[in-house]
Amino acid sequence: MPPFAAQQSLFRAYDIRGSYKLFTPCFIEALGRAFATLYTANSNDQQQTHSKSLIIVIGHDVRCGSDRIAQGLAHILTRYGIQVIQLGLITTPMMAFWAQQYQGHGIVVTASHSAKDILGMKWLVDHKSPDSRQIQSLYQQLIINETKNRLNRQAHCPDQHTHLHTIDSVLSQKPIDLTSEHVATAYMTAITQVFAKIYPSDKQADSHLPHQLDLVIVIDCMHGATSTLAQRLFERFCRQVIMLNDTPDGNFPTGNPDPTEPYRLIQLQQSVIAHHADLGMAFDGDGDRLMMVDNHGNIVSSDHMLYLLAQVALAERPQSLMDSRPTPQVLFDIKCSHHLPTLLSQLGSTPILSKTGSSFMRQRMQHADSPIIFAGELSGHFIFNDGHFIIYDDAMYAALRLLHWLAAIDSKDVLVNITRSLPATVSTADHYLPMPSTADQECPVVEQLARLCHYLRKLVATTTESDFGYYPLETCPPSLCECSINTHHITLEQAQHLLPAGTKLSCIDGVRLDFAHGFGVLRQSNTSHNLTARFAGNTLADLKDIQAKFAALCRPFDQQLAEQIATMPAE
Repeated sequence: MPPFAAQQSLFRAYDIRGSYKLFTPCFIEALGRAFATLYTANSNDQQQTHSKSLIIVIGHDVRCGSDRIAQGLAHILTRYGIQVIQLGLITTPMMAFWAQQYQGHGIVVTASHSAKDILGMKWLVDHKSPDSRQIQSLYQQLIINETKNRLNRQAHCPDQHTHLHTIDSVLSQKPIDLTSEHVATAYMTAITQVFAKIYPSDKQADSHLPHQLDLVIVIDCMHGATSTLAQRLFERFCRQVIMLNDTPDGNFPTGNPDPTEPYRLIQLQQSVIAHHADLGMAFDGDGDRLMMVDNHGNIVSSDHMLYLLAQVALAERPQSLMDSRPTPQVLFDIKCSHHLPTLLSQLGSTPILSKTGSSFMRQRMQHADSPIIFAGELSGHFIFNDGHFIIYDDAMYAALRLLHWLAAIDSKDVLVNITRSLPATVSTADHYLPMPSTADQECPVVEQLARLCHYLRKLVATTTESDFGYYPLETCPPSLCECSINTHHITLEQAQHLLPAGTKLSCIDGVRLDFAHGFGVLRQSNTSHNLTARFAGNTLADLKDIQAKFAALCRPFDQQLAEQIATMPAE
């Protein structure tokens, strides 16, 4: 068996994450050495010298074991001459903020919104999150290092760390511990200065003074990493802040720290109504996901949140950005509503469809000349790129941007009025479906579906082809492969029923079809060996029609998958 074969499953599309049982001391030691190789190699690429010490910030979430892993990584990295700044218990966006204060390198030990028995970590190299290829490269580096170590031990080599060729000598130094007060205060001060700049006032001669809002809000921290900070931060701005589940607890006694789970916001909804609050908000375990409840206790859908926050970004962008990027773009993920492109276009922006994953979105936004001013996805990640703050999905910051904008409009019911005016949809939740047996074939079922849809689209193509507009059709498979169904049995009438003229097709992340009355998406999960599916329609009848179309498209490849799609219930 190769070393750490069981841990290969931890290295996923966005991060490292999985069962706590796999995070053994030996694995943490090997992972620390792999990170040392990664960061020192990047340091050499950036032509940094030993006179300028390589600096990495490290923090952790509330999970049982996260602090132990963070401490272990810190001490391993210092053995290789890397200066480690320990931040303690923080949110993931706070790690990104503090990484920016130094050289853009950071690690946070977190499993985000996952269950309590899951551990993980996210990291930045030179301000950027890794893509799936780089995450797999880290695993391969870990294996290479460990294999060399085993050979060294067998040869009784006195120095087991000579494989780190980027380091001339092994230097040992202690990590620097920043106090929790210093870590929190610097972060809160930076956010306060953002709003002093966006909403200047003669009374605010001191930029450290917050812009006061006449709002009563309720916050549910779900016992996650925002628990130590949320009340202090929001009390800087709001008249009254009512807290729920704000004791850090890695056992998550009220359930998984995921505000997007069904029925997870019931306590928040009830509290908003009971306290006659203006708004309620919930953050996930590491503070990068946001969900909101209006003053009537209704959950604001993520699609509506994305539209509202995009409006904030567009309205509050600096003049310099308007001059340099006259037509801003807004990024939304493949699971978002079919109404969003039209709504975003009405705001004066160009809507851009993206594959799911906030790290993918950040990578597209971090180019200096990127026209993308805002990005969001259905799971509650929202990212501003308007020059006011860090380019990261920070739930607390996003909530404060919306609060200030709503307060400026000066209407207690403004959130309700806006969301009620937006198009309504009936949708299924995200469903995880077992991978069909056809996935073992050379052509997985999602690719077979993509090829079939591409074939049908060409079959019924008309002059309305331009309706495919904002979807990058060049990413769709050009032809059917041998494992696909016999297309000679498909009549033009059947093709027109399944994919009516004007249907939009995207294959950038699975298969998404946009119809006149709704949409559906079927894709390979990036975090598990499953398919994920989501469907939405303007009405319940529309939803069922779209599910039936997808079921018919999938039935030739897998009967069971087709039945699962057809019977998914509406939320």
